[in-house]
Amino acid sequence: MPMEKILVTGSAGFIGMHLSKRLLTDGYDVLGIDNMNNYYDPLLKESRLKQLYNFKNFSFIKADISDEDLISKIFDDFRPNKVVNLAAQAGVRYSIENPHAYINANIHGFINILECCRHNDVEGLIYASSSSVYGGNEKTPFSIKDIVDSPISIYAVSKKTNELMAHAYNHLFNLNTTGLRYFTVYGPWGRPDMAMYIFAEKITKGEPISVYNHGKMQRDFTYIDDIIEGTMACIKRNYSCEIFNLGNNRCENLMDMIVCLEDCLEKKAKINFMDIQLGDVKKTFADINYSREMLGYDPQIPIKDGIPRFIEWYKSYKNHF
Repeated sequence: MPMEKILVTGSAGFIGMHLSKRLLTDGYDVLGIDNMNNYYDPLLKESRLKQLYNFKNFSFIKADISDEDLISKIFDDFRPNKVVNLAAQAGVRYSIENPHAYINANIHGFINILECCRHNDVEGLIYASSSSVYGGNEKTPFSIKDIVDSPISIYAVSKKTNELMAHAYNHLFNLNTTGLRYFTVYGPWGRPDMAMYIFAEKITKGEPISVYNHGKMQRDFTYIDDIIEGTMACIKRNYSCEIFNLGNNRCENLMDMIVCLEDCLEKKAKINFMDIQLGDVKKTFADINYSREMLGYDPQIPIKDGIPRFIEWYKSYKNHF
């Protein structure tokens, strides 16, 4: 029986690399695509790709999902059974500075993916949404049944738009679509624009860290291995049209995360307390009851276990260069 073929967009990204590695280990035939942009250090993306080149069932094409002709050719040539769309312009704060990048990658790019799935008889599209769609919702934990019509960043707008587009393609063309609202994912090979990585770097260098809303922030920090388990369950179950929260179902104080980093790095942080930034939310907290029921999703790793693993990787990666 031939291996199932999975196209993973954003395969040089944080979640994309980990998911591709898991798929490859499980015997899937994986084609990764990524535009390798310089939103953050491309060297990190290249280093992630090196983890995947060890697998004979992996191939890679440098491509931007907003390039309609190239993406169409890739689908025609590879003929994927399923597609996981993780390619996106990420980051809430950067969306204030450069909103056009989000419309181009996250909306124009996503319609290209949808169209290619539609015209190539793809069995299912699994795509990254974000906890950011909950915007300023004050009811917690955040449930997929909550109304999410009040986004507070262009990034969140783009992700909510993806959910609406996917719903329409399911209705119009019977394309199976599953959207994943990821909650503050962290771990080895993590993104250097995320707070945990930034804080680790600055604490290591003895530089002050900027802590917004005077430290009164809470996040549902979710370890990468738990995220991959949930995403794999979506690929295998391939529901008709669903949206799931993938979080840790724990609301952690930002200051507790900083203390854990200090303990792992054996160094105290110099903290500049700041007012909250535009586009930021004070609290994220995932209701994962529906994900447990439909996916068997059961996150295992609290920050007291996950942060030491992240710091172990961070030190090793930094010492390598």
